[in-house]
Formats: sequence, C-alpha cells, structure tokens
Amino acid sequence: MAETFRIARREGRVEEKPEASIDATGMESHHVSRHFLFRTGRMKQYRRFPKLTFVFHHATHLIAAMRFRYGPCQDSPDFLPAVAQAVRHLPIDRLLGDGAYDVENHHRVCRRQWGIRSTIFPINPRRSHQHTPKTRYRAQLHRRFPNRLYRRRWHAESTISQHKRRLGAALRSRSETQRECECRLRVVTHNLMILARAG
Repeated sequence: MAETFRIARREGRVEEKPEASIDATGMESHHVSRHFLFRTGRMKQYRRFPKLTFVFHHATHLIAAMRFRYGPCQDSPDFLPAVAQAVRHLPIDRLLGDGAYDVENHHRVCRRQWGIRSTIFPINPRRSHQHTPKTRYRAQLHRRFPNRLYRRRWHAESTISQHKRRLGAALRSRSETQRECECRLRVVTHNLMILARAG
C-alpha cells in the first residue's frame, strides 16, 4: 500500500491537501449471496460475515487503509486504527465519514495528533431527548454542518462499488487468517489496477 502511494505522489496524482473518506462494507463469505440464503431460509447458518473498513483517497480512489474483522458489529472501534494506518501513506487534510464515526475523540485525535485540518461526520443523536452537543468539535458541526462538502462522500461509495464490481463481493478463502490475507491482496490489486489505468 505504501509503495502505491509513493508512485501516485511521484506521478503527481496526490494533491497538496488530500481529501479522504472512511467507510465500512460487508463481504460475502460464500459465493452464494446473503440475499439468496435469506430467501431460502438458510440465513441463520451464515450470520457472521467479513467486514472491511476502508479509508479512500477521493482524487484517485486509491485505498489508503484497510481493517478486517467479522460483522455485524459497530463501525466506530475501527476508526482510529484505520486512520492511523492511512496517515502513514496519505497526509489527509479533510476526512469525511458517516454518523457511525460521530465521536468527539475521533475529531480530537485526527486534528491534534495527526494534523487533519477538518473532520466531517454528521451528528448521530444517541438519545432522542439529547440537546446541543457540549463537546467542542461536535458542537461546531451541530451549529453549522457543511452539507456541500459532506456530499463528497459519494467517492467512498463509488470506490466500494468499483472494488466489488471488479474483484467480486465474495471471498474464496475459508479460514479467518486466509480471508484477511486475501482482503489485503485485493486492496493491493485494486490500487495497482487504478495506477495502471491512469498511467
């Protein structure tokens, strides 16, 4: 992953202030779709599924980070490890994510520790009676949410769609270790395909 971003920077594909998004998606653990299993009443046998958290560079649709685990599960615990991995390859200036990542500590660590200038996650009301957030960054977003900038999250959805369309949504490996290795190889393949196509 680091090498693909070195190539991208050398070829001028990474802008001075990179914009990125973080998002999670589920993969099929079998070549039979989850929809088919649900319709045939066999879904209970396959409740767990491989879940990937990605950080995407908007300008190139390269993947800067990947976290692997099994779902269904919350997205939030994978946020800091994924972004920590991404900033080693990409000096992120603005980071976008959905409401699953709406945690004050995520804003704080991104801005103060990793130098990310702007973090945009919609406020996720944890209780129906909750009023204005009291913490600094969540309160700022509550007062004035940048809807125009947030709409640029379509890059993440487009990249996930592209990844599954080109490489498939089902994993071939059977063990957890092998599936994680397969997912890492898929990320490298995804990035190399983008570099080759743009070259």
